[in-house]
Amino acid sequence: MIDKDGYRKNIGIILCNSENELLICKRLKEDSWQFPQGGFEKNESSENAMFRELFEEIGLQKNDIVILGKTKKWLKYDLPKKYQRKTNNQLCIGQKQIWFLLRLVSNDQSINLCTSKKPEFDGWEWVSAKKPLEIVISFKKNVYIKALNELLPIIKN
Repeated sequence: MIDKDGYRKNIGIILCNSENELLICKRLKEDSWQFPQGGFEKNESSENAMFRELFEEIGLQKNDIVILGKTKKWLKYDLPKKYQRKTNNQLCIGQKQIWFLLRLVSNDQSINLCTSKKPEFDGWEWVSAKKPLEIVISFKKNVYIKALNELLPIIKN
C-alpha cells in the first residue's frame, strides 16, 4: 500500500532476547543484514501486519513473543533511484514504518526462516544494540537510529 506521497506502509521488527541482544537477519543470497520488516496488506492494522510478518519472515507466533513497545509515529526513508519501482501504477519512492520492539519468550529454536514460499533471509544472529547501525544498508541507517533511540530505553530500564 503506497500513500499519496509515494511511501509504502511498512512495519519493522526489533526482536530482543533475554540478554537484550537484537536479532538481525541476513538477506537471502546477499551479504546484507537487516531487521525483519514488511508491508501492510489492505485494511490491516499495524499489530496484525507485525504478527503476519513475524511469522512469514522468522517463523514466530504470538505466543513466542511479548510486545514491549512501538514507535509513536511513522519513520520514513527514501529509496535510492535504482530501487524505486511502480506498484499498481504508483511510484514507490520509499518506506514509512511503524517499528515494534518485541521480546522473545520462547527458545531460539522457534526461529524458522523457511515458513514462507519465498524466504527473505538465509541467516540470523543475536548482536549488540550497536551492531545493526554498523552493518545496515546506508539508506536505512537514519530510520534504524530513530527506532532504536525511541525503543531501546524500554529494555534498558
